[in-house]
Amino acid sequence: MGLDDALIFTRVVECHSFTLAAQGLGMQKSTVSRRIVLLEERLGVRLLNRTTRKLRLTEVGQAYYERCRQIMLDFAEAEQAVMQLQQAPSGLLRITAPIEFGQLLLGRVLGEFMRQYPQITAEVELTSRHVDPVEEGVDIAILVGQPQDSTLIARKLFEVERRLCASPAYLRAQGTPQTVAELEGHRAILLPHDSPRHWPLLGESLSCQRVLACNNITFAREAALAGAGIAGLPRMICAEALLSGRLVHLLPDACLPTGELYAVYPSRRFQAMKVKTFLDFLMRSLPVEGGRLLEPAPTGLVTSPP
Repeated sequence: MGLDDALIFTRVVECHSFTLAAQGLGMQKSTVSRRIVLLEERLGVRLLNRTTRKLRLTEVGQAYYERCRQIMLDFAEAEQAVMQLQQAPSGLLRITAPIEFGQLLLGRVLGEFMRQYPQITAEVELTSRHVDPVEEGVDIAILVGQPQDSTLIARKLFEVERRLCASPAYLRAQGTPQTVAELEGHRAILLPHDSPRHWPLLGESLSCQRVLACNNITFAREAALAGAGIAGLPRMICAEALLSGRLVHLLPDACLPTGELYAVYPSRRFQAMKVKTFLDFLMRSLPVEGGRLLEPAPTGLVTSPP
């Protein structure tokens, strides 16, 4: 009886109404009201102040509600955990991700995941904008940098190293810097979060000649390939151009800030099997070493069985 009363009390508080709580519980309003009265009598305290228009928790009622809500969450999570043991991932998986990550990695990983779990369908948006997974109803948002919202769960996927790169044509025209100090004054292609006046180097404060600033790393790479200037590009986006000689890696010992990618989702509580299974699959499938992303394999990813 105590657990039933706790459930009724919790529903009344969350619905702000005896009528709505009774409808949700499939009970008569008078029954719900009587059970709350009996609960207060049994506990010897007043939990709710009632008027014709409002319900307001007393101080004791607020404390009791918080404990009851936690009990209800734990009970529901226990039931879900048992049910999921017998279930395969299924349903619609909604994901947002940065454009380049989606093109280079996510498409292959998700495709393999859907092959292994045919009951999964997916909607994916590749975007440079910041996505709030709660507000937009997204199961998983892949974001650059850790979110500031403490109510969200952020699982770090990897770090991406950056390299200073320029085309042979640029270096023939402007000269090849042999030391970090010689970067000063060179033409710079800058990415978001880079200083508008200085090279993105850790422990250094060298001025640059900003000729281009953009919010897309593929755009920056193409501009560097065309000879516009020197760019600090993520390793995964410039690997092929460096291998072919279309870009030149400058000053390998220079320290650039790394980029971090996180998988962000609303809560670990009541996490759907499709979300948990995909996140685990994604972590196993990424070409990561020491927490840092390697160049994507040109023939595809090697994935581990589920």
